[in-house]
Amino acid sequence: MPGRHATIGEAELRDSGRDRELRTLGRTPFIAALEEYVISPPDRTFSHPPEDTDRSAPGHRRPPRILRLPMGMADFAHRGFRVDRPENRALLEEHARSFLRGFNLAVSNWRYPHPALADLPDEERGFAYEGAAMHAGIRDLATFGRARALHRLVAGPGAAYVHLIHVGVGWALAPLRIPLPVPVPATPLLRWLALDGAGFAECFFAGPARLRKACANPDDERRQARIAGCGRALWFIECADPDGIRHRISTVDERARPHLWSGVGLASCYAGGLDAAGFRALREASGPHWAHFGQGCLFGIAARARSGIVPEHTALGARTLFAADVESAAEWTDLAADGLDGSTAIAAYTEWKSRLRRAVLYNS
Repeated sequence: MPGRHATIGEAELRDSGRDRELRTLGRTPFIAALEEYVISPPDRTFSHPPEDTDRSAPGHRRPPRILRLPMGMADFAHRGFRVDRPENRALLEEHARSFLRGFNLAVSNWRYPHPALADLPDEERGFAYEGAAMHAGIRDLATFGRARALHRLVAGPGAAYVHLIHVGVGWALAPLRIPLPVPVPATPLLRWLALDGAGFAECFFAGPARLRKACANPDDERRQARIAGCGRALWFIECADPDGIRHRISTVDERARPHLWSGVGLASCYAGGLDAAGFRALREASGPHWAHFGQGCLFGIAARARSGIVPEHTALGARTLFAADVESAAEWTDLAADGLDGSTAIAAYTEWKSRLRRAVLYNS
């Protein structure tokens, strides 16, 4: 994918002058919206000073009141998701917990996040970077960019997870319905993945009842990018069940269905949950939307390839769906982006996906 070799030097992490400590994220309008949007009242948890802290002591400074996300948010039963597929549930819930761990690690390690994130299991690290990016997006929005948390996250080792970082920024944008994603240096075409992240957050947090409303106005290019994120969320909502996904997609506006299938494809090859027969069943279920589904699969394969950590389910998806190895399938995304990867326009992002759909059909 574009930017596969673009990095930001570690030296750029050092701001001129002394970093300013963020005093609070706790009661800004943004965080108030985030709390309402993301966390039900029993789930709310913040960092607080110890009960025995002497606030009257000389030099005492109240520590920041910073939102943290509880692990219970990953529980499918709590979210109203499918729980009748135990193996897939365990896999996908662990991905969700990795996202939450990444967010919470970033709360305490936002200046230099990479060592803490490196301690997580290899195959889960991408989800953790996605969660850390949500926190970075919140911190940068709350400080009007002064924290440069996103810049720090995408630097150095973060370059291997640049796709997930863009998606994670979208989680931060979802509560305020911000219309434009935050650009990340050296990867202008990927900035629109933030809308994908916003769509995922909308349906993951609000649950299956949100899907129909989230798929409104599907002719708008920005909405299409966001609807693809809703398709990724369906992978979790339906616990990676091809039949359940097909039925759920059949209930929404026909114009939104191709973009949902795009998101399903990305999730299937990145998050996993299928064997070879399952991939074949999912391709059959996509029916007339195979090209969109295949495009999403290529996005997921390329994101895994960039990280250098390729689980067996990703390689299996490449072999089963495209009769290709992971590197070859990922290369299609680079070729399709030729001449587009310097553009920040949504039209370039749409054209990139269109080219990939043509490649999918040509190679079918």
